Amino acid sequence: MGKEIIISTTAEIPGKKVSAVLGVVKGNTVRARNIGRDIGAGLKNIVGGEIKTYTEMISQSREEAINRMINEAIDLGADGVIGVRFMTSMIMAGASEMLAYGTAVKLK
Repeated sequence: MGKEIIISTTAEIPGKKVSAVLGVVKGNTVRARNIGRDIGAGLKNIVGGEIKTYTEMISQSREEAINRMINEAIDLGADGVIGVRFMTSMIMAGASEMLAYGTAVKLK
């Protein structure tokens, strides 16, 4: 297993001190809808409720983006990533980007 690092949305890690800021790290992925999901979503839109296939797709996108961010932090020799945020944007009709970013740090 690879190096374990601390990931946090906060600017500080309780019990730790930031000894060095290594820079901004990020990870992203672009995912597109597919016709099968769209048909199911269209039907769900009529009756209401959660569209589970889209929920799963977004969850997978977040995981991929955060894993890529973590790998970039590990490449810099980081012990943690603070101030982690997620952002999404539409790339084209039916395709969206999920971006995870934060500040890679060395901790004491």
